[in-house]
Amino acid sequence: MWKEFAALSALILLGISGARQNTAQSTSQTAKPASPPAKAGPAPAAFVIPPDIAKEPNPVKPTPASIAQGKQMYGYDCAMCHGANGSGKGDLAADMKLTLPDYRDPAALKDRTDGDLFYIIQKGKGDMPSEGDRQKPEGIWNMVNYIRSLSKKAPQAKAKPAS
Repeated sequence: MWKEFAALSALILLGISGARQNTAQSTSQTAKPASPPAKAGPAPAAFVIPPDIAKEPNPVKPTPASIAQGKQMYGYDCAMCHGANGSGKGDLAADMKLTLPDYRDPAALKDRTDGDLFYIIQKGKGDMPSEGDRQKPEGIWNMVNYIRSLSKKAPQAKAKPAS
């Protein structure tokens, strides 16, 4: 009887150990491989200004009245990021850690047409929201005139130290 009991025990142990091996093998075979990192989705489309709009000349003459109206709207909608004087260092830009062009520097907009600026103001770009329908086209052209006027102002002379 001991022989039968020993043989039965051996079979049970072999069965248990075999079952464990099969479970381990099946687990390793059915385990999913590490998935590749999730893709962020399609890359955002490049910002493109339609060529016909880029070529559009500003129909509003840069008169003192136009520049004053553009300055007023700029103060409401743009200064918080672009700075009250066009420096690109507005409070919101600093909070968002944005680097914006200094419109006082003539080189900042030398490659932008008035049509480019109109389109960017009207449609927005990147983090910049659009004016959309809040502003009539003439108002946007006034802002273009004001932004252009910022680089035409004579730089303030630094005070010379007393000798």
